[in-house]
Amino acid sequence: MRPPPDSRAWIDVSATALRANLRQVVEAVGSDPWVVPMVKADGYGLGALDVVRALQPLAPAAWGVASVDEGIALRDGGVVGPIIVFSPTPRQTLRAAVEFDLALAVSDLDALEALIRAAERRGRRARVHVEVDTGMGRAGFPAEAIDVWGSRAGALLRAEAVRWEGLYTHFHSADEVGGPGVDDQLATFGAVVEALDPPPDVRLHTANSAAAFRLGGDAGGARPGIFVYGGGVGRDLPAPRPVASVRARVVRVVDVEPGATVGYGATHRAEREERWATLAIGYGDGLPRALGNRGHALLAGRKVPLVGRISMDLTVANISGIDGVQPGNVATLVGRDGVDEITIDEVAAQAGTISYEVLTGLTTRLPRIWTELD
Repeated sequence: MRPPPDSRAWIDVSATALRANLRQVVEAVGSDPWVVPMVKADGYGLGALDVVRALQPLAPAAWGVASVDEGIALRDGGVVGPIIVFSPTPRQTLRAAVEFDLALAVSDLDALEALIRAAERRGRRARVHVEVDTGMGRAGFPAEAIDVWGSRAGALLRAEAVRWEGLYTHFHSADEVGGPGVDDQLATFGAVVEALDPPPDVRLHTANSAAAFRLGGDAGGARPGIFVYGGGVGRDLPAPRPVASVRARVVRVVDVEPGATVGYGATHRAEREERWATLAIGYGDGLPRALGNRGHALLAGRKVPLVGRISMDLTVANISGIDGVQPGNVATLVGRDGVDEITIDEVAAQAGTISYEVLTGLTTRLPRIWTELD
């Protein structure tokens, strides 16, 4: 699909690449894959409902979100399959979670008891995934205290108002080559599984994107996120296909004399005659401000440096030596133009952050233009 003729900047999204990336994860986790794509943060910034629509042909086991509100938005958008809310849930949202048939991750006895009460009041069964903290430290029943909570949790999870669907943990360093803790976390999780002795139909799942490739079938199940959206998950692991490309139109081309300055603070000064192209995109669109005097764009098939500080709405590129660039041309901030490419990971590294933050930081000012969605 071509961008609307009046678009100043936009994101091209490839449904084919999205599906190919999820397919890689499915193949990695073995012959009985249980894979839950994470579509939280509005599908990593690309539009959760469109992501679900693109991936539905692969029949994932469920969809992963971070909040009850995100789950309800999927239901309101027509999603009827299983949805799992993975972040701890405020008590005020438990009734809605039960009403909209959302599975909840629980991290403590109080939360589990409150969820059961909410389900009993509605005459329904609460769908539960139990998170075990084996080292991440942000949520989950503490593995080292299984003797304190295990017996009570085991009884509650077998209550009539509970459908115990999953038991899981989350790795903190699976993306690092030889990263610490994965084996230790697995062993710790295994001890908790043995103590709780869940029924055979309770799904054990441990893997984020990186762990899915490192552990394969031993992961039990996978909850892939950034890899599906085109972000790398480890230098020694398979590379994803790029999914999102960020484009912006040229709105001004000017030749400047030595000494000319650009941007707030005049942080770039021309040392010789230069040609600058102003691009209709800025940090108000989610382009990291840290890319000023550091990042690049592709224009006319060539990589050019961004000069001066990124403004809220505009960015300037040094296109010296490139002829024929004029207002209306399209620059690429993330993606491919000709034989050259700027990956989301490259942008993140130049901005001193991670690809997750770059993707989820792209604002709604940028239309998402999907291809191969149907």
